[in-house]
Amino acid sequence: MDIKETVERLIKKYGTSDPFKLADLLGVVVIFEPLGSIYGYYSRSHRTKVIHINENLPCEKQYYTCAHELGHVIQHPEANSAFLKKHTLFSNEKIEIEANTFAIELLLPDELFVEGSELTFSFGETIQEKGIPTELLVLKCFDGKKIYP
Repeated sequence: MDIKETVERLIKKYGTSDPFKLADLLGVVVIFEPLGSIYGYYSRSHRTKVIHINENLPCEKQYYTCAHELGHVIQHPEANSAFLKKHTLFSNEKIEIEANTFAIELLLPDELFVEGSELTFSFGETIQEKGIPTELLVLKCFDGKKIYP
């Protein structure tokens, strides 16, 4: 199953695309703490899955960070993720690309790209509100095509 299908099944099963709500519903602990230049990371100790988020980030960056780390929880449950720093956000490592793709698919539903959609936000507002780095828009697919150069 590909990442997009995984995200769609998750949203359908739990009725939300909010990464904080999904984490709660999946029994993942989310901790806000001072992390300096680190945005966040995922850790696993015994059977407890924990998403750590920098409490000093703006809310929209916390939102994206939670979605990214949730991608690790779902796709790489046995691995403790590397620290997500601003300069590593655009990493070429496979698991980081997969976590970013998961976050993009979760936060940018296909409905945004359907003409005549009744969603109340513009695409630009949605990207800003959800803290999505524009550099990562290249990961979003709609109808099998990339939506951004």
